[in-house]
Amino acid sequence: MHAVTSVDHEPANPDRHLLDEIERYYDAVPRGAARAEDFGPLTLFVREGAGWPYYARPTLGHEGPAATAEDVRRVLARQRELGAPEAFEWVAEHDPRLRAAVEEAGLTVHEHPLLVLGLADGPATVPAVPEPVEVRVLTADAPELAGAVAVPHLAFAEPGTGLGAAGTAELAETAGKLVAEGAVERIAKRITAGATVLAAALEDGTALCAGQHNPVGAVTEVAGVGTLPTARRRGLGLAVTAALVAHARANGVRTVFLSAADEDVARIYRRAGFRPFATALIAEPAAQDASTT
Repeated sequence: MHAVTSVDHEPANPDRHLLDEIERYYDAVPRGAARAEDFGPLTLFVREGAGWPYYARPTLGHEGPAATAEDVRRVLARQRELGAPEAFEWVAEHDPRLRAAVEEAGLTVHEHPLLVLGLADGPATVPAVPEPVEVRVLTADAPELAGAVAVPHLAFAEPGTGLGAAGTAELAETAGKLVAEGAVERIAKRITAGATVLAAALEDGTALCAGQHNPVGAVTEVAGVGTLPTARRRGLGLAVTAALVAHARANGVRTVFLSAADEDVARIYRRAGFRPFATALIAEPAAQDASTT
């Protein structure tokens, strides 16, 4: 994600049932690849093996006192001990008092629009894509998988929605690195297990845009949608998002949600039918302000 300073157009009182549903999702997703360490009102997810480095979140169902700055510092100390990122993630409207505690502990908080697409909102709008581009969900053994895994890395390295410098040469280089590091194999295993669904916009076998959704029961999050910087402004991100939503719906998912980098990006997802719902917050040390996920 990319830091923003404010989030517009969010409802003041989002539906509590949906907030709880999304919170349960956020708690469930890391547990397949990380162990949970209990810090009272906070839970630290610690990666086991290779893969995504996780974060701390409010403890699901905690009924005691809200987290204090001292609670946050205890988690930070453990993250430093483990060599893990000093990061906290939560939904502002679900845990409104946590922000003050993390800021008192010295962390910087970034806001990101959280948008949802429920059954009542209808299907995602499917934009036309220029020929010969095709958008499809990839299998674990698809020859385009490495490129599709690599595209978001290049996209997030050049944030924004305008045309960028990275193109097919950089894509091939990044894909090769991710294969060597085992990242493509890890995604393939998740696809086989049904934990991740990856869709891509392909042109002559080259992935120009890709993204994924990660279902847990009837809820899923669309994540990591990124377009090769030289291929932007062609509607590919919306097309990939629509393909992911269609796959989720066809497989019994009731609620699809995502968090956008900023309000400019959120406007793109609103064109696909997503509606503003809440605010996703990420807290990290100030030195990491320019980082992306």
